[in-house]
Amino acid sequence: MVWGMIILVIAFVIWRVMPTKGVQSISTENLKGLLKDKKKQFIDVRTPAEYKGRHIKEFKNIPLNTLSGAISKLDASKETVVICQSGMRSSKAAAQLKKAGFANVLNVSGGMNAWRN
Repeated sequence: MVWGMIILVIAFVIWRVMPTKGVQSISTENLKGLLKDKKKQFIDVRTPAEYKGRHIKEFKNIPLNTLSGAISKLDASKETVVICQSGMRSSKAAAQLKKAGFANVLNVSGGMNAWRN
């Protein structure tokens, strides 16, 4: 019984950290090379307070809890790069965008915690 619970917990953790199908992860180093590309859209899904404290100027702040209402204002045909503080919320946002029909979604691994300008 105990082993069954342990296996379930491990499986759940693995499932939560695995990237969403069709969503690529990129490093903050690779992100630096993309920031000047006007054909991409950049979304920061952190809270407004987190965004105000420190952000990358090319990223538009659309908090995760408001993303579903803002999806119609985004261009699903553009490659979309998503960032948060650690990579967890942006992973959820990337999955949401894929489900909404966005073809090319990139999640920034490590998020702002890994960003060094």
